[in-house]
Amino acid sequence: MMEMVRRRIRLKKEYRLRVWISALFILLFCMIFIPRSNRALMLNFFSIKCRNHQQVYSKKLNDRIVEYSDRARSKGIEKCSDANEIGKRLSARQLVMVKSCRYYKVESMTHSYPCLTRESRNLLDEIGNRFRKKVEKEGFKGSKFIITSMTRTSENTGKLGKTNINASENSPHLYGNAFDISYARFLFKKFNVTECDKWYMKEALAEVIHELKEENKCWATYERQQGCFHVVSR
Repeated sequence: MMEMVRRRIRLKKEYRLRVWISALFILLFCMIFIPRSNRALMLNFFSIKCRNHQQVYSKKLNDRIVEYSDRARSKGIEKCSDANEIGKRLSARQLVMVKSCRYYKVESMTHSYPCLTRESRNLLDEIGNRFRKKVEKEGFKGSKFIITSMTRTSENTGKLGKTNINASENSPHLYGNAFDISYARFLFKKFNVTECDKWYMKEALAEVIHELKEENKCWATYERQQGCFHVVSR
């Protein structure tokens, strides 16, 4: 009887040892063969850790539209009165279509069209590329921001002016070189998204835009009431 008990105890110890060895082997395998960004994603997926080391940049996006609207107009297309003229600009390659990609999602738009000047689309892709690289380090690999508005027509602006105080006849959106990025909503690859995650993504995006602003590649405005960053290529 005692021999059977000893044998069971020995088997349990051997089983536990095998489990620990297997777990250690898996951990070492992950550390050696899985890319760092994927490791960060795995650790972050269920985490509720708050990232409070991100600096606040949104308040630094303080360009006033009235101060650069003339320069923005000179670099863009002529105003389009309706959808037919948008189509003509696309045919003439003055505008290019912008579609969802690995960097961002283009939201369904009711008061604008998903197209920009080629330079503006390049700027948007640069924001997406830099943002992706930045948030990957914190375990947000695969996360995207959302574009809510792009090129408008005079017809769009007239309708939008009733609900959006920032819509005007001098809006850079009319010239094909402006777009709005939501800072309130992101597409996360995460099980439990916290308010702290949302704040981090907002300020990480603001930092990327601020970098490009400092490089004289864009103007940018923090639109609090509309929940977006208004960006215009230079």
